[in-house]
Amino acid sequence: MDVLEVAADATATGPVCDACLGRLVADRSFGLSNAERGTGLRVSLALARDDDYDPVDVADCWVCEGRCGAFDAWAERAVDAVEDVEFASYNVGTRPPPLIEENELLLREEVGLDEDAGEPFKSEFNREVGKRIGRRTGTEVSFDRPDVQFTIDLAADEIDAKVNSTFVYGRYRKLERGVPQTEWPCRECHGSGRQGREPCDHCGGSGYLYDDSVEEYTAPIVEDVMDGTEATFHGAGREDVDARMLGTGRPFVIEVEEPRRRRVDVDRLQSDINAFADGAVEVEGLRLATYDMVARVKEHDASKRYRAEVAFDDDVTAEALSDALDELEGATIEQYTPNRVDHRRASMTREREVYETDGELVDPRHATVEIHGAGGLYIKELISSDEGRTEPSLAGLLGVDAAVTALDVLAVEGETEPFEREEFFRD
Repeated sequence: MDVLEVAADATATGPVCDACLGRLVADRSFGLSNAERGTGLRVSLALARDDDYDPVDVADCWVCEGRCGAFDAWAERAVDAVEDVEFASYNVGTRPPPLIEENELLLREEVGLDEDAGEPFKSEFNREVGKRIGRRTGTEVSFDRPDVQFTIDLAADEIDAKVNSTFVYGRYRKLERGVPQTEWPCRECHGSGRQGREPCDHCGGSGYLYDDSVEEYTAPIVEDVMDGTEATFHGAGREDVDARMLGTGRPFVIEVEEPRRRRVDVDRLQSDINAFADGAVEVEGLRLATYDMVARVKEHDASKRYRAEVAFDDDVTAEALSDALDELEGATIEQYTPNRVDHRRASMTREREVYETDGELVDPRHATVEIHGAGGLYIKELISSDEGRTEPSLAGLLGVDAAVTALDVLAVEGETEPFEREEFFRD
């Protein structure tokens, strides 16, 4: 259909503002706003008819009911809603009143256009308000995961500004034993610290089984610096409470909800965390990360290198130890859910690979062994056999009872590429 015919039929329905008129032919004349298209159509129509140019006050428009004259006002309201929030990207969504959507459909029917012709009212509203927000704040629109999501409810005359989480990636070393990765609520009182009216005997009334954790040494500092409302720790697996995490450390991400600050000095943040942890935990390589990094860390299928101090119930020779470790190297281990974790793990048999083994006898009843194994391999049970739940095991091959007395994770290895791609980091 000829655009002038569309314009003539549309203006015949009653007062239609330039934006609503131009929106009917939004697929024409790229680089113009709908209001500019509408003005051009109205001028061309006047010239073709040799009539006076007769603009329409947007407040009189029966289609948008004056809403197309409120772009600036809504942009101001949006900026005011985040005046104390630091952000670099945003997006705008609009909920139009049902009557405006009905008016749009009616106008298209009147001029003989399909209901999806041109551009919907809410798309124009999103774009025009969004452009004005960008100019006022110096930020950019993002259709992926913006720092701030504005939602305008025209019927309710309300605007909601949702500040999305921000993320900090790094690696941690846990240098003291007896420190869990995350907070460990007491199972007896479920974190309340009480049993009836009395303090919980199991946790001493604290609600937690351990006073400190890697999470508590790190997440609150990041939350405070970024002025967020809550922080969540995400680790690439976890080590036992009594095991140290050494070497290059374990990857982690801290998610901060509703941050008011995003541009932080990560070197200073790293120093603050390490000073607060006071030698119990160290972090390194802190970087601002994207939302996708959480999944990368949590799904990271890493192999691990362990060093274990082992005690035997009977004398063992160096030759017997060497032979047993050689037999474990390259073996596929079948491990039924260990007794110590069966309260929180599904009962099943898992198969895991042992890649490398090494070790030396300290004395006939003590040894130090190093094992490189697949992710999910239970090292303590690989040593002890866990009453036959792990086959083969060092204890089983030696024919003596064995137990790990101290355990260190030396490295979390595997595919490192997910943690090096720049697309998962922010400037």
